[in-house]
Amino acid sequence: MFIVKKIKIRSHEKGLLFRDREFKGLLNSGKHWLVDPFCQARVDVVSQRAPWLSHPELDLIVKYGLSEDEAVVLDLKDQQRALVWIDGRFERVLGPGLYALWTKFRDVRTEVIDARSIRFEHPEMNVILSSPGVEKLLDSFTVEEGFAGIFFRDGEYVRTFGPGRYLFWKDAGRMRFQVVDMRENLLDISGQEILTGDKVTLRLNAVAAYRVTDARKAVCEVENFQQALYREAQLALRGLIGARGLDSLLADREAVSRELEENLLKRAAVFGIQLISVGIRDLILPGEMKDLFNKVIEAQKAAEANLIVRREETAAMRSQVNTARLLENNPTLMRLRELEVLERVAGNSELKVVLGEKGLADRIVNLL
Repeated sequence: MFIVKKIKIRSHEKGLLFRDREFKGLLNSGKHWLVDPFCQARVDVVSQRAPWLSHPELDLIVKYGLSEDEAVVLDLKDQQRALVWIDGRFERVLGPGLYALWTKFRDVRTEVIDARSIRFEHPEMNVILSSPGVEKLLDSFTVEEGFAGIFFRDGEYVRTFGPGRYLFWKDAGRMRFQVVDMRENLLDISGQEILTGDKVTLRLNAVAAYRVTDARKAVCEVENFQQALYREAQLALRGLIGARGLDSLLADREAVSRELEENLLKRAAVFGIQLISVGIRDLILPGEMKDLFNKVIEAQKAAEANLIVRREETAAMRSQVNTARLLENNPTLMRLRELEVLERVAGNSELKVVLGEKGLADRIVNLL
């Protein structure tokens, strides 16, 4: 018994003919009569208006049926990727695999890229990044202004990137991208309890201003360059404070800051850091030591005040002695001085004269 099937394929369609699960070819638009005595024939009708040809037997269809005039075929290897544009609009990024796109009704453009270069650069990068599914194939890193990006591949340093946006293919190697702040920063060295040369325990707070000048060194030479600089500052401070007495330290903190900066310069350069300035911000003494210093300062100020009073008294007595000598050697000046005293007394209050000692009246009369 013969079984004949009628297959109608429209102008925008293609027929995929299979017999006994083997692909036999393509059927163009029109009416087709299919003789199938054993029911082993099958025709899958697909639309060419949809550009993507998706089928479980795509490898057979590509190998035995598709021509370059009908479709674009992409057979991407492990180290290849492809960019696809349809009708002038970006469609998607393709990873390794086999793909076919109809070209009869759609304008299809493809670009195959070697992913072994690992970094992806393209004039239409922003459009590509906005496409769906791109994050499955590409890693995106952004470096802001004032920062630097250090890129490593398989544990090896590759390059230092400035501000910008960078894309890298996934599954092309073990990647690491680390962003480093290149701006001026402050490092607080706080709460350091240090023993001075004269066995006084104090708490010290310092601050260091620095800037990373070599991002590669800052990342590769130490695990954490900020912690390394902090540790070096701690050790340097303990050495400097331990070699000084408390009085010397309080008298010249700037000298300690200068020495600390000199000691840190070389070590900071090893970490790729430029040390801008270092300063001691606070020196905090224990409570009993504060009370003792307050008493010492109070005693010093009292002694200084007492000394000033004695100096003034001495100066006043010396002035009186000089005046007495001058009056003794000059009677006329003595008489004028007596008149000045009487004038002030008469001007300020009522003058009352009490006559007592003999001759006093005559002397007052003579003065008046």
